[in-house]
Amino acid sequence: MTRKKVNLAYITNDSKRRGTFMKRKNGLIKKIDEISTLCGIEACAVIFGENDPQPEVWPSPQGVQNVLSRFKRLPEVEQSKKMLNQESFLKQKIEKAQEQLNKQKIDNKRKEMTHLMFQCLDAGQIFESVNMNDLNDLSWLIDQNLKHLERRINETQVNEVVENGVENFNGMEQGMVNNVDVMQRNNSSMEFNNNQGDILPFQNGNYLAHGFWP
Repeated sequence: MTRKKVNLAYITNDSKRRGTFMKRKNGLIKKIDEISTLCGIEACAVIFGENDPQPEVWPSPQGVQNVLSRFKRLPEVEQSKKMLNQESFLKQKIEKAQEQLNKQKIDNKRKEMTHLMFQCLDAGQIFESVNMNDLNDLSWLIDQNLKHLERRINETQVNEVVENGVENFNGMEQGMVNNVDVMQRNNSSMEFNNNQGDILPFQNGNYLAHGFWP
């Protein structure tokens, strides 16, 4: 069962807000401890509670001082490089949400125009209710589909040429192998005949010194 999405808003109920604070604070400290141990990094946490006179410090005041000292030794540009305040954080979230919204609008418009294109194809005409903007979008969609089909046709033709070339090459290679086999057999036959002519004669089982029959 999935967890219920938490509404990120200020909790007005005092007891519920205090309970949530304690739970989230302990979870945050646990996560910082885990990332520090697993990844071997320096990290610290300073948490001021709503009614606590002293802040929660992890891992220790000296540990926090070491991390802050290292941070302050960095150039000012490096210190603020990845730093976000509430305004910049919300602005970043809004920009990201706006980008996702624009992508969804484009996707919805593409689906709408695709549906309209098939409706017009079935009817064999353009409906009078279609306005100029939809006609421009429909024309753009048709051009994109035609370009996609042309690209697929070209890819298919190239693949067929490559496949035919490989088959022709394999046929030529097999023919060359067959020719080599025939040549090797002919050479072997010629060598055998030549060797037969070079056999030295014998008489009564004895080799003749001059190589002639008596």
